[in-house]
Amino acid sequence: MLYFVKTPWWLKKLYPRCVWDIPVKEKILYLTFDDGPHPVVTPFVLEQLKQYNAKATFFCIGKNVAAHPDIYRNILDEGHRVGNHTNHHLNGWKVTDEQYLQSILAAGKYIDSNLFRPPYGKITRFQVKLLTGIRNSPMHSNFSIIMWDVLSGDFDVKLSAETCSQNVIRNAQPGSIVVFHDSEKAFPRLQEALPKTLKYFSEKGYRFEAISR
Repeated sequence: MLYFVKTPWWLKKLYPRCVWDIPVKEKILYLTFDDGPHPVVTPFVLEQLKQYNAKATFFCIGKNVAAHPDIYRNILDEGHRVGNHTNHHLNGWKVTDEQYLQSILAAGKYIDSNLFRPPYGKITRFQVKLLTGIRNSPMHSNFSIIMWDVLSGDFDVKLSAETCSQNVIRNAQPGSIVVFHDSEKAFPRLQEALPKTLKYFSEKGYRFEAISR
């Protein structure tokens, strides 16, 4: 499994219409959680965030929101933001543009948000144009495509929880968008890495905010 823990500058240049980090003048991090909501993992994440008065952004899969609407509502009720992550976690490189758009539209029936994150981070530049309004598409509004600056790697079963937390601690800086996953697969690493990350950066004077664009 090949991926960058810290997104290189040249990759950000290849997709300039995507949001990779957010310029700030204060110590702010933007924690994001992909693939939920999950009946066990998402409540755990919400409880951890609450302990640090932290706000985050949850990129939800449409079918999971349909299955767990109460947990989705809890995310919103606690002041976090949500984003669209397609209806069935589609890889934009492996499906047609029409299939991709239809999956996003299907998820949009459950997820009211102009934020979108491509599953696996895989999206073509043409799909970016469709979603951000450069090309005509059936979208009712233009999306902000939110990528990331730092991957925790919690999805990687070969990593330890300590490695995942260190991935964030060593690479995140003010304005970084950081990826975790509120999924069953990631939970063995997330349940240790997230508390360590929150504690470390809180003690360094950081605060955690939801993505507002």
